[in-house]
Amino acid sequence: MQLTTLKLVTIICESVLEEPIIEAIKDCGCKGYTVVDSRGEGSRGMRAGEIPGENVRVEALASGTVAEAIMKKISDTFFQSYSIVCYITDAAVLRGEKYI
Repeated sequence: MQLTTLKLVTIICESVLEEPIIEAIKDCGCKGYTVVDSRGEGSRGMRAGEIPGENVRVEALASGTVAEAIMKKISDTFFQSYSIVCYITDAAVLRGEKYI
């Protein structure tokens, strides 16, 4: 069994940002992503914003370089105006060549 170490970029944001976030990920060179509905509570309490809809969690596997580019683009583009959680974790992946 051959494992490849990649980075898992996780972005949790308002559902209205799903498409712009996906576009940003692709612009950075990422080959794919997964989106799931998300809910929870953080430092600001439960989400009860004026924008309808739930939060989404967008995840993407990428090389370290692409993962850092995604983080920078998300930070530069969205952090000023939106409440977003964005983090990177290491991931040991089968068929890693599909993601780089």
